[in-house]
Amino acid sequence: MPDHQQRIAYLLARYADKSCSREELDELFTAIGRDTDPAMLEQLLEDVWHAGHPAPGIDYEAVYQQIKPAVPVRKTIPLKRFAVAASLLLLAGTAYWLLQHKRVEKQPLLVTQPAQQHILPATNKAMLTLADGTTVPLDSTGKQLIQQGNVAIRQQNGQLLYASQPTDGNIHYNKLTTPRGGQFRLVLPDGTKVWLNSASMLRYPTTFSGKDRVVELEGQGYFEIAANAQQPFKVKVRDIEVLVLGTDFDVMAYGDENSVNTTLLTGSVLVKEGSTKQLLRPGQQAVVDNQDHQLTVRTADIRKVTAWKNGMFVFNDMALPAILREVARWYDVDIVYQASPGAELYGGGIGRDLQLADVLTLLEGNGFNHFRIEGRKVIVLP
Repeated sequence: MPDHQQRIAYLLARYADKSCSREELDELFTAIGRDTDPAMLEQLLEDVWHAGHPAPGIDYEAVYQQIKPAVPVRKTIPLKRFAVAASLLLLAGTAYWLLQHKRVEKQPLLVTQPAQQHILPATNKAMLTLADGTTVPLDSTGKQLIQQGNVAIRQQNGQLLYASQPTDGNIHYNKLTTPRGGQFRLVLPDGTKVWLNSASMLRYPTTFSGKDRVVELEGQGYFEIAANAQQPFKVKVRDIEVLVLGTDFDVMAYGDENSVNTTLLTGSVLVKEGSTKQLLRPGQQAVVDNQDHQLTVRTADIRKVTAWKNGMFVFNDMALPAILREVARWYDVDIVYQASPGAELYGGGIGRDLQLADVLTLLEGNGFNHFRIEGRKVIVLP
């Protein structure tokens, strides 16, 4: 066996035995990322597996869904052969791809901006608009107590918490808005937890009274609803209404997407569009087309839907324009097409903690388009 193959095999075994150093981990990443012969890598992984080195406690299907090969896929490799390397890549919390397609010769990514102006990922930041129109900027480090009449609002660790207060008979609404390049968490007065993705808005009362609890959403939010059968929870998205009793679900309702998607993880929700109603079961997704307003139901890719909340981009059979829309919101950049996007579909996982240039380099290396960064614009090239 050539020396470099012996070295990769040694590093894989060291990782599987939990004995490799950080330097050896970096070396292994670099070795896997090179133009390594797929058959050779497959054999090395299989040898490690059969040598009795599997990392314990791994959900192999979850691992596979995070790193399955990028475009175009014509051949798959049995999952266990990639288990050790896949777990290594995922546990490192960053983005690496195991590929089985013909690589395309490319020039390096063109970044036309000073090194000190690298575009960083989104952070915890938002704007709170109080009932009287006063605005309060929020970030990940701020700690403050905001008093609004008899309502106490506490900001702490990138999260906004409302204390349950008796109503004064009037309904007061607040609005939490995240910009592009921002995200934030919120605990509503009833204890419901909400994660707001970039470029999103949630409007809600400071006290829930009456027969139901109603909030309005733009953009994307993940909800963990505090159960209260006597006061159902409703999320309104334009003409769409999601009725909930007690459950976890995600609503994606960006204006530049093709549809409004409601994805159910646990419990049950009723999605209503006009006169059409559809009850969802866990693992299902209601899709309302933004053009014809037709409501359909399909099986959801839960890992992909919730990846943003868990600090990942997950692209399972996604076209480049859809990926770049997510990238634009997360990094607060504009996408300019000077060439048509390739027709290939991407699969894999990318950590949302990477700088923009790193994400584009990964996309560029696994597709057929080049990218150039100019200020806060990403230019899509042939």
